[in-house]
Amino acid sequence: MHHQWLLLAACFWVIFMFMVASKFITLTFKDPDGYGAKQEPLILTAVTKVEEVHVPEQKHWPEEFQPTGKAFSGNLIRQPLVHMERLELLRNVCRDTALRNLSHTAVSKFVLDRIFVCDKHKILFCQTPKVGNTQWKKVLIVLNGAFSSIEEIPENIVHDHEKNGLPRLSSFSDSEIKKRLNLYFKFFIVRDPFERLISAFKDKFVHNPRFEPWYRHEIAPGIIRKYRKNRTETKGLQFEDFVRYLGDPNHRWLDVQFGDHIIHWVTYVELCAPCEIKYSVIGHHETLEDDAPYILKAAGIDHLVSYPTIPPGITVYNKTKVERYFSGISKRDIRRLYTRFEGDFKLFGYREPDFLLN
Repeated sequence: MHHQWLLLAACFWVIFMFMVASKFITLTFKDPDGYGAKQEPLILTAVTKVEEVHVPEQKHWPEEFQPTGKAFSGNLIRQPLVHMERLELLRNVCRDTALRNLSHTAVSKFVLDRIFVCDKHKILFCQTPKVGNTQWKKVLIVLNGAFSSIEEIPENIVHDHEKNGLPRLSSFSDSEIKKRLNLYFKFFIVRDPFERLISAFKDKFVHNPRFEPWYRHEIAPGIIRKYRKNRTETKGLQFEDFVRYLGDPNHRWLDVQFGDHIIHWVTYVELCAPCEIKYSVIGHHETLEDDAPYILKAAGIDHLVSYPTIPPGITVYNKTKVERYFSGISKRDIRRLYTRFEGDFKLFGYREPDFLLN
């Protein structure tokens, strides 16, 4: 009889603990739609000629993060909260009227050209060059059915938009564009803005691994003629010249001459219009090992494709490298550069560099 009472008491204790745990999970993982303020309406201008589009709240929440009463590991709990906080920060900065000129842009053809479409799985990916976009394009190429696996994709096909099977959002009609922006899962990746500029400079003007001669023979001379202080120097484009060009408030007259090649160094705001388009997830290059699996799962494609293996250390922010590149550049030029990219720093939670605070 004594054992029966002990067993009954134990059962009641288990039921009580289960109810407490369920209540905790329900409170912690509330509907993400209620997290933060209501999104501002999306306005497509210029190319699309659409007056105003109200983007409905979306529920892109992986099933295992819904309140189920199951036990959660620490990483499963942390990941959705991190991404919710990123979107909350984005919304708050977008509402900051003092930064409006640095955080808002028209959803023009330039922006729509940056967004790749996977209709089969209802995904939009905005390309932000120098942030590991090649691998994400491979993922979408496989999802679109052009190749059966990432390993089969030839490197020369990835960026050949005539052959890679990745349509751009700009190729659709206005009504089709609005439908996809309203309903599809949308994401893009960012990294520290200054480190991205260093990567762009090295890739296009120093190493140039894809043998794109126009960077060295057309764009570099144009920047040198306008921004090099010592005109007697005959060496190629230096990072100091590049910084002066990017920080010049009148840089746009050169941008027009350079055409779409500027996508490698313009701001995330200009590329993806994050205050006008309601993105589902914003990944960070520095935490890509966690963010890539999360994005695949949130988009509902983790069972179909995997993000390519990330080499050790490649996503780590290299503070020493950044400081070294900026060490010989005047504070005035660095400050002007930061002023242009301040929207990117604030929208995505990157700190102002220490060498600007000293």
